[in-house]
Amino acid sequence: MSSSSSKQALRDLQTRLAQRMQAARDQEIQAASWLAVECAGVGLLLSLRQAAEIFTPVPMRALPYAQPWLAGVANLRGGLFTVVDLAVFLGLREAGAARLEARQDLAQVRMVSLNAELNTNCALLVDRLLGLRGDEQLQPDPADSETAGQRPRFAGPRLLDADGRSWQTLDLEALAKHDQFLRVVV
Repeated sequence: MSSSSSKQALRDLQTRLAQRMQAARDQEIQAASWLAVECAGVGLLLSLRQAAEIFTPVPMRALPYAQPWLAGVANLRGGLFTVVDLAVFLGLREAGAARLEARQDLAQVRMVSLNAELNTNCALLVDRLLGLRGDEQLQPDPADSETAGQRPRFAGPRLLDADGRSWQTLDLEALAKHDQFLRVVV
């Protein structure tokens, strides 16, 4: 290939790349903002900025004198993480209703670790994942104003999806700093 044809090929490539970049800028990009999970039948939205990895359940070691919502500690990618049963913590299910190993829905249960920037090695045990949601797919729940003052700081606004399902947003940073969440000992 001659020098002039190489230069022309490079110019063509740069032109195509510039056109693609401009097309991407012109196009409204819909990005996911939320991880949709379910706990005891309640839809919850976890910010993708505050959640980190999703794990299938691994063996956990129970801790003596721990709160009933603290499922135990687990080794996740070589790190020691406390595992919080989110449904029990939120009061959606009684503690000990079914041990993790005995649950019939074990194939759908997942652990969602908190982002390392939140400075807590913690994973939330959720009943199942329901996919990703973008802000454009959600709108404020009109019924939310009735309960807004009654919920803890970590519970953000309720949102509705196109199917009319109500979703409770959770601020994982506020949850990680919440007094009750930090008191893991009975």
